[in-house]
Amino acid sequence: MLTVETRPAISPREARAMDTAALRANFLAEGLFADDEIRLVYTHYDRMIVGGAVPAGGALTLDHVRECGTASILDRREMGVVNVGATGAVRASGEVWTLEKGDVLYLPMGAGPVVFSGDGRFYIASCPAHAPLPPRLVRLGEAKKLTLGAPETANHRTINQFIHPEVMPSCQLVLGYTQFHGGSVWNTMPAHLHDRRMEAYLYFDLPEGQRVVHLMGEPDETRHLIVANEQAALSPPWSIHCGAGTASYAFIWAMAGDNVDYRDVEPVAMDALR
Repeated sequence: MLTVETRPAISPREARAMDTAALRANFLAEGLFADDEIRLVYTHYDRMIVGGAVPAGGALTLDHVRECGTASILDRREMGVVNVGATGAVRASGEVWTLEKGDVLYLPMGAGPVVFSGDGRFYIASCPAHAPLPPRLVRLGEAKKLTLGAPETANHRTINQFIHPEVMPSCQLVLGYTQFHGGSVWNTMPAHLHDRRMEAYLYFDLPEGQRVVHLMGEPDETRHLIVANEQAALSPPWSIHCGAGTASYAFIWAMAGDNVDYRDVEPVAMDALR
């Protein structure tokens, strides 16, 4: 079963006037993972698609998505797949890859229908592409690692870069995930903006009953979302994106837009936040 929800782009002027329900309806993707289903959110921010596929021991095929306007979803798109569950498999482009938890698979434009199987919980991020590139399975040991922050500021973390110019080529998708060191809970702080691309965060490995307070909005007009496990926050180019959890967690970041320069950011000073 496939379901697709479309999210239109929202300006900062509109976001300033939104209450909690409106913020969640526009910027939070809930219920992405359901047994025997593929659930997608199609955003108008750089035409990014995020979603989940849970074959629950069977098989699910992702092929035609009406919102993409093509016969098959990857006819003019590329895709990153992250397994956040048990062992599973993905078949596309005439190949089959086995994904353990934490593995990331890149599928290029033209890879054809995508079949998810096994016991995995597959997070999907897809954006438009302009050229076919080689598919690649990247395991955690092959990712480029960047350690930032400090225990004293509760943001000591390792950023694992998978679909990234320093690891492998892509058209415009950049994807990885961040893991925290003992006692640290703040992600992406100090905050930043990147006007040339949007970003989506999927929070995962968050214990039951715990939450992440995800900060968004303009630096001088911040808003927040209370986020549970396996929910995704959609971040427009004009918005900051950072947060803190009530327990340990990890999050997948996926970006699409004008360029793939990970360092193309505008830092926001702590004293500029309101």
